[in-house]
Amino acid sequence: MYKSLEICAGAGGQALGLEMAGFSHVALVEYEKEYCECLKRNRPQWNVFCQDVHHFDGYPYRGQIDLLSGGVPCPPFSVAGKQLGADDERDLFPQMLRLVEEICPRIVMIENVRGLLDPKFESYRKQVLGALEELGYRTYMQLLNASDYGVPQLRPRVIIIGVQKNIKGTFAFPVGFQVEKSKSVGEVLFDLMSANGWEQVEEWKLRANRIAPTLVGGSKKHGGPDLGPTRAKKAWEEMGIDGKGVADEAPKAGFQGLPRLTPRMLARLQGFPDNWDFGKRKTAACRMIGNAFPPPVAMNVGLQIKKILDYECSYSRSQKEISPSLVV
Repeated sequence: MYKSLEICAGAGGQALGLEMAGFSHVALVEYEKEYCECLKRNRPQWNVFCQDVHHFDGYPYRGQIDLLSGGVPCPPFSVAGKQLGADDERDLFPQMLRLVEEICPRIVMIENVRGLLDPKFESYRKQVLGALEELGYRTYMQLLNASDYGVPQLRPRVIIIGVQKNIKGTFAFPVGFQVEKSKSVGEVLFDLMSANGWEQVEEWKLRANRIAPTLVGGSKKHGGPDLGPTRAKKAWEEMGIDGKGVADEAPKAGFQGLPRLTPRMLARLQGFPDNWDFGKRKTAACRMIGNAFPPPVAMNVGLQIKKILDYECSYSRSQKEISPSLVV
């Protein structure tokens, strides 16, 4: 099994997806205490380092890691923020590059928001890709949409892959719709929305006939949980959902009006299994879910990474088998 190390692990979306693809996590680094508790609660066997990534030493892992991954913070590049890029103190691309140099992983995977592709960040993108190339990696970058991989949500994400130049083969991003096309919000959440006997759930299902807008996690500095800015709330309303808040439970019999989603519903829209436990604090759970990388997307990218690692292993074995016959 291939070994991985992940920074900015969050609530485990990317780690779970990579685990599903066949990777074994040697270490996961996460700064926020509640996120660390979530990781340990769901996967007690994972080696979680609850610390600032600035203080994480990669040298003990040098030459031992097949995949170094991380969804570095998106606020520096998100249109929902000020888009300060490299001038934002939360920009952790430099720390990722530091760890690439220290650990020397065979492959690097970095996830971020679509805003990273904005023209204003062209110079910074070239800087990051150039740094990876100087460290000995071939680079690949592509925008992936979560809805192309079975996630019922509009969630575009930029994926950067770095492959050591001495590794044979070419990395290829997963092709969309290799799995069944995403179902609508109504189809995905029908059983959860009907759990308490709400009589209008069939009508609601017909109205919620499309994929969800991008879920947002927001900042712990700003109020309670909701489903995003005004434009997003309007999109939710068109699907028969009140996006001004998050409910504790599904609507009961006799409920009138637009229902609100629960954290469990949000987690399902993000591609998490129903048994993934985000804790009892609703606001914290919604932040974890909204900031996560959908596990099905991570799994599909991970499977493609595994293919090139498998190819390299088979190539190396074949060379070892040929070598003795060349000796006279």
